[in-house]
Amino acid sequence: MFKTRCISAVFLVIIALVTILSGSYILAATLLAISCIAFYELSKACNLHTEKGINILEAVCYLAILAFYAFTVFASDDMLIILWAIVFFLAILGVYVFTFPKYHASQIMAAYFCVFYAPVMFSFIYRIRMTKYGIYLVWMVFVSSWISDTFAYLTGMLLGRHKLAPVLSPKKSIEGSIGGIAGSSLAGALFGFIFSSKAGQEINMVVVCALLGAFGSVISQIGDLAASAIKRNCEIKDYGHLIPGHGGIMDRFDSVIVTAPIIYFLVYFLIK
Repeated sequence: MFKTRCISAVFLVIIALVTILSGSYILAATLLAISCIAFYELSKACNLHTEKGINILEAVCYLAILAFYAFTVFASDDMLIILWAIVFFLAILGVYVFTFPKYHASQIMAAYFCVFYAPVMFSFIYRIRMTKYGIYLVWMVFVSSWISDTFAYLTGMLLGRHKLAPVLSPKKSIEGSIGGIAGSSLAGALFGFIFSSKAGQEINMVVVCALLGAFGSVISQIGDLAASAIKRNCEIKDYGHLIPGHGGIMDRFDSVIVTAPIIYFLVYFLIK
């Protein structure tokens, strides 16, 4: 299992390197594909998808995801994103009304949640990449998620005494959480130091990346626990089996999904 996880991790890193360094349409297309897979996994967990195939509610959601990424990539006015959110909301309400009682109210709410949770949140990776210094700072999404997870695990193993979320995740500790935040901040500072020459004197990349690492770590831990809570509620072990040794897209990127928008807005306010 460990060997399988390592091979899968290396493969994921290669894909990330190729797509993120390429940026633009290649990155957007990759995120669109990942978003659709993530939505599929969530729709199964939330009982939107059945073995009979894609239903009309799912079809509307997939069209909404495609439209959202089209607006994200090609539209310069963010008001169109607000318009998208309203039109999508009205569209699924229309499905609810005109097919009643085929879908329960909980499924309609879940549909909106599933589209926002993964596809919309994933898109912020693209948004970060397209900002100034984005080719460097976008990696802080992964540093503050995956490095944080590693440091939290190691610190928890060595020093963990007090439970962070005893009912939801008994193995996670407060000490591990603090270790994850500290480790992510230090890793961010090191990352910023390595690439500080690229920013010149305009920004202090070390401080910026240290802050991104610390705040990103806090949010990534919440994202990890939230994804676990959904699995508990839905009574599933994994969201999928696409990535050998890791599970599905939602299993591997649960912390990345919620970290990306936070990193984006921190970058926006810190490097204006």
